[in-house]
Amino acid sequence: MSSQTDTIFARASGAGKAGVSVYRISGPDAASILRSLVGKPIVNREAAYVAVRDPADGSVIDRGLALLFEGPKSFTGEDVAELSLHGSRAVEEALYDALTRLGARPAEAGEFTLRALKNGKLDLAQVEALADLLDAETTLQRKQALGQLDGRLSEAAEGWRKDLLAVMAPLEADIDFPDEGDVPAAVAARAGPAIAALKESLTTFLNQSVSARKIREGVSIAVIGPPNAGKSSLVNALAGSDVAIVSDIAGTTRDIIEARLDLGGVLATVADTAGLRGMAGDVIEEEGVKRAKKRAENADMRVLVVDASEVGSREMLFAGDVENVPHETLALLQPDDLVVWNKSDRRVSELSLEMAHSPYTELSVSAKTGAGMAALVQVLKEKAAEGANTEGPALTRARHAAAVEEALAALTRAEANITRAPELAAEDARLAARALGKITGAVGVEDVLGEIFSSFCIGK
Repeated sequence: MSSQTDTIFARASGAGKAGVSVYRISGPDAASILRSLVGKPIVNREAAYVAVRDPADGSVIDRGLALLFEGPKSFTGEDVAELSLHGSRAVEEALYDALTRLGARPAEAGEFTLRALKNGKLDLAQVEALADLLDAETTLQRKQALGQLDGRLSEAAEGWRKDLLAVMAPLEADIDFPDEGDVPAAVAARAGPAIAALKESLTTFLNQSVSARKIREGVSIAVIGPPNAGKSSLVNALAGSDVAIVSDIAGTTRDIIEARLDLGGVLATVADTAGLRGMAGDVIEEEGVKRAKKRAENADMRVLVVDASEVGSREMLFAGDVENVPHETLALLQPDDLVVWNKSDRRVSELSLEMAHSPYTELSVSAKTGAGMAALVQVLKEKAAEGANTEGPALTRARHAAAVEEALAALTRAEANITRAPELAAEDARLAARALGKITGAVGVEDVLGEIFSSFCIGK
């Protein structure tokens, strides 16, 4: 990023033609530049209807609202000016030309937020939460990101840091007063339980991180099965649009086709895969089958689609007596996966799905008529949302979980060294505190800035 002494500008609202667009200016000269544009001082935090003029010849660029947020009480911690003008390319180009002549420069991607971080308006966990909020596609993602942006994880990390300070005090006492015969025992009595309690708290958070990341990252669902079982029709029915080509020709789907769904607030990527059969028709289909198997193995959930009109009974399927559903296809399934008996509209007799000991959830549907689809969607929602919780702080990123794992390893070493080598235990406690500091950016912030801000848009 360029110097923070520069005054920067960018469009803060979405790109393209709009009824109103918001332009943000931040930096030491923001207030004076705003005054030059509108010809009068703007009162802090009071909206004013103004004519924005080109400083070169005084011509009106546009008319709209002007706002000034004096630092440090602004998003970036600097003086920030905002102009709400008509969203046309001509207005934008004229405004940018004027701002450049007044000494400002275009902002880089994420530069406003970076300044907020460097000026202490946000910590690193909140910056990540802001990025997640901008990318949120579901209700649960929005709620989770807002909670993190409000400081839930930051507060938890600060609490852990304070607990570590309480642990370090008796350890430092043993180092300072090594001749006191009862100090090691006293240290163990005080620091030992504190370390154990902190380890338990961190372990709980770490175990919950899987469900937290499920909300942020979403779940992956692989739709598998033999050719012509109706996988593409099923995916199209779930997506509510024709995302996959449907035909009676075996092997129509060669590559993986994805659809994104909101399953009760959890984002799901549903993959329509190539039909699985023993002998592929050609090398292209063979590659598609390989990709289908790999996607199924790596997915969070698998949905096996079977043509109910061509299979005599459930027992035949799970006994491996169905020619086009080989054992290797059934072997891809895991407990709690779904088996969908499609084309129920073509089946003459009713298919009994009552089986007390089935490890799978089985449903009878017709992707063509829609029969049973509501029940299928409900089951998918329930399975996708298992363990998902937006209440309280959460380790939503792999970086957070890695920091907690590093802290736990250091605390485990400290626990082992309390009585025999308190100086080593104290160092391990410091290392644990340093690891937890990485969550909010108290330490090691430069190492992750590039990765985090690469996802931000210009204007934020």
